[in-house]
Amino acid sequence: MRYSFEDGRLYLHRTREEKDDLQRRLRRIEGQARGLQQMIEDDRHCLDDVQQLNALTAAAREVALLVIASHLETCVEFAVEAQDGQVAVQEMVSCLRAAMRQTG
Repeated sequence: MRYSFEDGRLYLHRTREEKDDLQRRLRRIEGQARGLQQMIEDDRHCLDDVQQLNALTAAAREVALLVIASHLETCVEFAVEAQDGQVAVQEMVSCLRAAMRQTG
């Protein structure tokens, strides 16, 4: 995985395969959201709505975990190459803090 360090922030440059995988997952989430909208429009049973919401949430969390894992791997690689563990740790903490806000 390639990366660049600009303005004090680490940026990932994903491969085409990585981007395609994330985009495929996001399109599936988008389809789940459209399905949920239709279920609400059709006055489906509330438990069906909740089940669809749970599936959508689980899929979004999985995408978040993939993004976080890539970012953390890149931080470690950056730290080794730059021999600047403090900057990498700060990046990792920032990434985890943002993720925890989303799930908390």
